[in-house]
Amino acid sequence: MLQRDVAPGIHRIEDAYVNWYLVEVEGRFTIVDAGVPTSWASLQDALRQLDVAPDRIDALVLTHAHFDHIGFAERARSELGIPVWVHEDDVPLTRHPLQYTRERNPLLYLLRPQTLPITVAFLRNRAFFPAPIAEVRPYGDEGTLAVPGSPQIVYTPGHTIGHCSLHFPERDVVIAGDALVTFNPYTNETGPQLVARAATADSDRALRSLDALAATAATVLLPGHGAPWMGGVEAAVAQARAAGVK
Repeated sequence: MLQRDVAPGIHRIEDAYVNWYLVEVEGRFTIVDAGVPTSWASLQDALRQLDVAPDRIDALVLTHAHFDHIGFAERARSELGIPVWVHEDDVPLTRHPLQYTRERNPLLYLLRPQTLPITVAFLRNRAFFPAPIAEVRPYGDEGTLAVPGSPQIVYTPGHTIGHCSLHFPERDVVIAGDALVTFNPYTNETGPQLVARAATADSDRALRSLDALAATAATVLLPGHGAPWMGGVEAAVAQARAAGVK
């Protein structure tokens, strides 16, 4: 599902409860995150709707390398020649996306009645089975990425060790990845919150990383799961802190 211009020049695509984004600058594009494997078809559909040729995409930037966010990254790299960027600490995870560090067993969440529809959607869309990424370009904890949109790196570890959010100051928006979500696929709960311990490497660190998100002072927050948040990142952070970690 393509949602155009959720922020200026940023388009949201959602597949199987997972968001990824197309950032547009003067006819050139950066993909942020890569959804699930079946999101490849959604990419083709989005490009048709936007009347964009694949050779207008210059980069694919991952906020992190969990299995449900790298779905078509290797296919984009190998078939379209699009370089894939990821934080240096998440590079090993791109090779083995299911070997992520977590605080609790995900089966304690994914087999609950309220989350079974999400689990089924993940299975139907092969979310648990992404192709490893053969080659990536690592980035660090800070600075600006030389890709369309020139996002500023906001280091937000905790969900994964190398998780980063991407700030677009001139658009007043931050793509938060899974540093803060508005839908938790492990609990089927909505509202600003951290992802459950079943998919979090270090929840204490994830809570501390909310400070870095709040410091962007962006009006719009675009999460890795759930609807865009238009009420200011500081308010989202406050609600996430109050919700705690499940």
